[in-house]
Amino acid sequence: MQNSNRRNFLKSAGLLGLGSVLNPYSLMAKKPEEEQVQSDDIVNENTVTTISILQTTDVHCQIHPHDELFWEEEKITFRKTGGYANMAAMMHQLRKKNPNTFVIDTGDMFQGSQLSIKTTGKAFVPILNALNYDLFLPGNWEVIYGKRNMQTLLGSLNAPKICTNMYHDLGEGKRGELIFQPYHIWHIAGIKIGFLGYTDPLVPIRQSPSYSKGILYAKPEENLAHYVDVLKNQEQCGFIILIAHLGLSQQIALANMPECEGVNYILGGDTHERVRKPIVCKYAKVVEPGAFGSFIGKLDLVIENGKITREKYELLEVNSSKTRPDKTIQALLSKTESEYLSQIGEIVGYSTIPLYRYFVVENTIDTMVLNALHFKFPEIDIVLSNGFRFCPPRSTPDNTGNIPITNGYIFDMLPVDSPVRYGKVTGKQLREWMEKELNNVFSKDASKRFGGWLVKFQGMEVSFNAFGESGSRIKSFTVKGKAIEDSTFYSILACERDGDPADMICRIREVSNPKSSPLTLHAVMKEYLTLHSPVTPTPPGNAKILDAPDTLLSQVSGVDYIFR
Repeated sequence: MQNSNRRNFLKSAGLLGLGSVLNPYSLMAKKPEEEQVQSDDIVNENTVTTISILQTTDVHCQIHPHDELFWEEEKITFRKTGGYANMAAMMHQLRKKNPNTFVIDTGDMFQGSQLSIKTTGKAFVPILNALNYDLFLPGNWEVIYGKRNMQTLLGSLNAPKICTNMYHDLGEGKRGELIFQPYHIWHIAGIKIGFLGYTDPLVPIRQSPSYSKGILYAKPEENLAHYVDVLKNQEQCGFIILIAHLGLSQQIALANMPECEGVNYILGGDTHERVRKPIVCKYAKVVEPGAFGSFIGKLDLVIENGKITREKYELLEVNSSKTRPDKTIQALLSKTESEYLSQIGEIVGYSTIPLYRYFVVENTIDTMVLNALHFKFPEIDIVLSNGFRFCPPRSTPDNTGNIPITNGYIFDMLPVDSPVRYGKVTGKQLREWMEKELNNVFSKDASKRFGGWLVKFQGMEVSFNAFGESGSRIKSFTVKGKAIEDSTFYSILACERDGDPADMICRIREVSNPKSSPLTLHAVMKEYLTLHSPVTPTPPGNAKILDAPDTLLSQVSGVDYIFR
């Protein structure tokens, strides 16, 4: 009966397949043979043309094949995927099969690796140009090097860039012109395909506010209906696609808004979700093709006599053992990386178990970060790590039998080497902040969900109902084993975000006696790994989710979608 109830919950929440797992944190599954990626051909006739739209997103500067985590048969398994040379080979194969192919990237292409940091993103311009994309959208992390560098990097790309909601800031909140053109039109087979582009308007909140200084963002619903009208009635587009970097929850919410009427598809990004079957909403269908170059989304549209009559979507896995890398791109990658290769490949420690960030509540990577902070600052009551979701997994051991952690991998998991900041807050502040963080992740209103996972913590224990009412999800809250008290002060520590107020730590406002340490996150991590390797960062269960499995892999519920 208990198993039946559990299965019914998972099914009703759209989470079937995320059930129990036997010790997922230490599982080293064998790589299963992947079925050969094939697409059932849509039959072409004399008056019929099939066009293909390919999408990548959230590659985060991961230029080589990497270990990727999959959830199959209710357990973790890993296999090698991605790599720009492998992506290029698959794109070339798909273009050769269908010359009527249009390729887009929907953001986070200049942030996420040591090579990117060392070159301020410039190393990726020739790589992206060599892949012959047809259209780009800036993601939430394109601003990491500031507005001017973002404009230069994107401006150096050969393909058009669109973004329908990023404006020049004229000061005092006054909007200037759009930074990029608002739309793009693809003329093909007697029809016009119109593209609009929306990036996350919460960038000044989600990222350090100094990154996006000089930019004002609008919510998509502010001008979406206007531009849909322009594309449909002025430009006479027969099909409208919204390319987005908003996160799957926000994209689903947008696809259910009246302002989205007239949009056929939302090709999304940001939350690294793997949508294998389009999510059908009231006004548009929504997809998102994973992250780190592990997948290519492929939308086929059949055009008959100037009208689209059929469609098909599939998520193609870039399996590096099945796809030979493109030699030209491989040579370009080697040349680009050569100057920094010794630094990137330097081993700074080892883990005995796989490292990843895919579970919503707790992960091995963040446990390792928290362990390092607690080791260096044992006097602090509570250490915090933001709910990041970027960084590809790492599960392959070297000849030592353990999994190497390189200097480059430290940058993959923590691209911004922020100073450590600490201070004191009351129990009341902690409780209110934690309720807000839970709502950011699990809000019933999809439009109010932020893009990240649950904030990670050590030194406090929280039991909660993820799908409970806003402001009352927490059922128990202790600090070092004792019930939290509203009037008691507790010391906290987290990374410092450039541009945040001096009295803010990890989005907690009005922190008492805030101070910045001379140490950075990278310095703490390297010292910890030097002294403690090999480490075994098994999540301790400080965050206890009561109404869903602790192996929850997505914050999206209530729709026909399963992360796998």
